[in-house]
Amino acid sequence: MTLAVFGAVLGLTVLAGDVAQAQGPKVTPSGMEVPRYVSLKYGQVNARVGPDEAHRLLWIYKAKGLPVQVVAETREWRRICDPEGNLAWVHKRTIDGRRTAMRVQATFLPLRAQPKADARISAYLAGRSTASLDRCEKGWCKLKAGGESGWAPQGEIWGAAPRAQCKD
Repeated sequence: MTLAVFGAVLGLTVLAGDVAQAQGPKVTPSGMEVPRYVSLKYGQVNARVGPDEAHRLLWIYKAKGLPVQVVAETREWRRICDPEGNLAWVHKRTIDGRRTAMRVQATFLPLRAQPKADARISAYLAGRSTASLDRCEKGWCKLKAGGESGWAPQGEIWGAAPRAQCKD
């Protein structure tokens, strides 16, 4: 009887470990978590249907610094999600670990001197443009662009949400 209870407890321990592992960060070839944000390193980046040069070219990104989210990876390739919700594979050498964010809407975004809705406006981020992402805290992100900086609500930019941005 004691052996059966021990076996049941051991089974629960193993199951609990499996659940914890399933909810934790995904193990990747780079050792980095997915999803994670990066930016495009070059002004021209080939986007492919699969993780290899032999796969069909989908399009060419022509936006150096564009924020993208890595959602999967192989040793040499990264599957990315872009601000338009597209998924594609790019070679790891074409991405940069520096974080950027994008104002997806066409309207200007006021950047505040402090992370508060009533703080003085210190600059504006043009619609459909990108900025360096310094950090985010308590729903606000500090952005830098064109020599100016300021805080924007996290929900007003693409490249800061903690969850995966594209649906497979």
